[in-house]
Amino acid sequence: MKVAILGTVGVPGRYGGFETLAENLVRYHTRTGCQRGLTVWCSGKDNASHPPRFESAELRYVGLRANGVQSIPYDAVSLWQAVRSGHDRIVLLGVSGALALPLIRLVGRRARIVTNIDGIEWKREKWKGLARIILRASEWAAVRFSHEVIADNQAIADHVRGTYGADCHVIAYGGDHALAHTGEGTTPKGLPETYALALCRIEPENNVHTILEAFSGLEIPLVFVGNWSNSAYGREMKARYAATPNLYLLDPLYDPDTLYALRRRASIYIHGHSAGGTNPSLVEMMHFGVPVLAHGCAFNRYSTEEKALFFDTPEELKALVRALTPTAAARIGNDMQEIARRRYTWDRIGEAYFALLERA
Repeated sequence: MKVAILGTVGVPGRYGGFETLAENLVRYHTRTGCQRGLTVWCSGKDNASHPPRFESAELRYVGLRANGVQSIPYDAVSLWQAVRSGHDRIVLLGVSGALALPLIRLVGRRARIVTNIDGIEWKREKWKGLARIILRASEWAAVRFSHEVIADNQAIADHVRGTYGADCHVIAYGGDHALAHTGEGTTPKGLPETYALALCRIEPENNVHTILEAFSGLEIPLVFVGNWSNSAYGREMKARYAATPNLYLLDPLYDPDTLYALRRRASIYIHGHSAGGTNPSLVEMMHFGVPVLAHGCAFNRYSTEEKALFFDTPEELKALVRALTPTAAARIGNDMQEIARRRYTWDRIGEAYFALLERA
């Protein structure tokens, strides 16, 4: 059996959740001594160097970007190359190239396609008009023409069942890689000893404005890490709140030791995501045993088994922070860590993926 992983920038992961997933599936493949051949398709444009291998996986490159408009031909070309090179198990991460699946299934009749449909991408606020129509059609094609479909959250599986009458395998993400570090690491200079922490892409659906408005009316420090310069929304938020004394708005951090140190010093984690299923940043932070205050969408409630605290408005978040006692914080933090160790480890996720590939 030859396995192909498609739909990411590449490995090792340096971009987002799917790249982290692909990297840890490769590491699981290496760690368990799996004899199945494994190939990961990577973007030739998004990777400065083109190493031929990563751990036990062969790497192949397509000369397109893996995100934005080019993601559609990037995924389609990757699918074509995977079936033409004899891969009989294909893991497609995301639905960008799913409109090509009817043709791919005609060409590669032996190949079994397993698609992780990600969040309900077409509902995200950043997609309008034609882009939203294409993404919705791609979601339909992914469900209709994949042999197996993976949802990373039960709320997404419920959406697929209700919309398309199809069943999904629910397999989340691991988060225990966030505990790996080579040293204690150091946080950026000028931060207080302890603080509330938020870490995400700066997008409206992640409720950055809600979090910043709430904490601008509190005394507790908030460290907020994100890509503030990448959008008009991010630049507006930073311009409005950067001078607020208790708000520390940091640019993205990627060094594992620095992220580890930053998370270890947090007293509260604020999670504003309202879309996307099981968010990697949430399950990573749950391993640190810190109380989570999360947006009250169905995705977050499922991920935390309803044991986090939930908000929808700045006023609700502000009230939750003010009312949080040390006893309640310790209880919620312990609950988050117990759930993470039980559900969100890469050994568990890797085992589920490869077992599904065997059965597909």
